[in-house]
Amino acid sequence: MSKNTRKKRGSTRKGEYGAMTVSELSRRTDVPAHVVRYYSRIGLLKPARDRGNGYKLFASDDVPRLLFIRKAQTLGYTLAEIARIFEEAAQGDSPCPVVREIIAKRIKENRHRVDALLRMQSRMEKAVVQWGKLPDGTPNGHSVCHLIESALESGPI
Repeated sequence: MSKNTRKKRGSTRKGEYGAMTVSELSRRTDVPAHVVRYYSRIGLLKPARDRGNGYKLFASDDVPRLLFIRKAQTLGYTLAEIARIFEEAAQGDSPCPVVREIIAKRIKENRHRVDALLRMQSRMEKAVVQWGKLPDGTPNGHSVCHLIESALESGPI
């Protein structure tokens, strides 16, 4: 079968111009092929199938869509949230209010996590100072590590 015949039998998707395989889309966007396949599997990308060989074929408009997904992830959006944003846009609604709502919530969640980590860091630093004054211990059946146990006994570090 010639290359031209294969191309005519190919994609079932409209806009066959620019049809790319997983590896071609991966190269164009610098996104690993396994990630492209995963996004296809969960529905963030919707490739057509080549009737001749069953390969997934992506249209040229999948390039900016894939880049959008990656950029949204760098801003902290989950794949489920990105799917929600795409759904809003597909319905003809502006996804901007949803985008703002999600990121405002994420900022608040991150602030709580950072605060908790700072409290833990402080406890750890106090423990290191306290433990520097204590001798090493040997497990005796009642104790595993007296350093950690002493931190609990002496109250909050």
